[in-house]
Amino acid sequence: MPSPSCTVDAACAICGPVRFAIDLPISGQYADPRLLGELAQDAENAGWDGCFIWDHIQVSKGEPVADPWIALATMALMTQRVRIGPMVTPLFRRRPWKLARESVSLDHLSRGRLTLGVGLGSDLFEEITTFGGPLSDKERAAMLDEGLAVLLGLWSGENFAFQGRHFQVNETRFVPRPLQTPRIPIWVAGTWPKKPPFRRAARFDGIIPVTGNLKSVLGPAEVGDLVTYVRGFRTDDASFDVVQFGETTGSGQKERDLIAAYEKAGVTWWVESMFPRYPDVKSARARIHKGFFK
Repeated sequence: MPSPSCTVDAACAICGPVRFAIDLPISGQYADPRLLGELAQDAENAGWDGCFIWDHIQVSKGEPVADPWIALATMALMTQRVRIGPMVTPLFRRRPWKLARESVSLDHLSRGRLTLGVGLGSDLFEEITTFGGPLSDKERAAMLDEGLAVLLGLWSGENFAFQGRHFQVNETRFVPRPLQTPRIPIWVAGTWPKKPPFRRAARFDGIIPVTGNLKSVLGPAEVGDLVTYVRGFRTDDASFDVVQFGETTGSGQKERDLIAAYEKAGVTWWVESMFPRYPDVKSARARIHKGFFK
């Protein structure tokens, strides 16, 4: 249910009590699936509600990188409660049928704790120019829309076929279905104030709004604007998550006031970024152990 301080129409069910998660990179010192599993376990023990990780092929050339889906499987086995998932998976470089298998298997392995973050991806770390793929945002957006259609069709467990420009599926039936119902939650990433990603997100279960770089975040007023925009495209009153990335110490009235401002704007998940503030595992672990006021 929406919080008492929420300024968004309660019938929209867009906002609610804020939950807290950490977001881990998968490169450099973090490029070890077992370590990522241990950090997720630390987060669970410290009271966090979720533990999410990056999904990249490379970050800096020559820097070690872990495979996100192997890491997520490890995290699933080493935790019992926290939600897990990629933030975010660019569908343009994932065959949707392979992602369907991976996500359903992980949903079962985690006993229904997977949230799938998806987006267009970018060439921030030169992953497109290095490994190939469309540099056009519109082209990747078209692949994202087709990929999501395929993903939902395969998750249904019913007979399904698809003929798109980028992906084709002859009639098949994918089983097992996801453990979660009606489906694995999908959060869609988008750079505000670009509007198309937010219209796309309105059809799913949440939005991950970003600024397009690692150095700045959206303020509460901007979040309030995008929540109002998304609300206009929602067609039901099902719950809808709004994710905010940030960096805090986890204590103090100033930070409590900041979180309260975001909650009032409609944020439902505060995701604490471990990078770039904590490039080394030791300092990140200390921050995780500190937890978050609730």
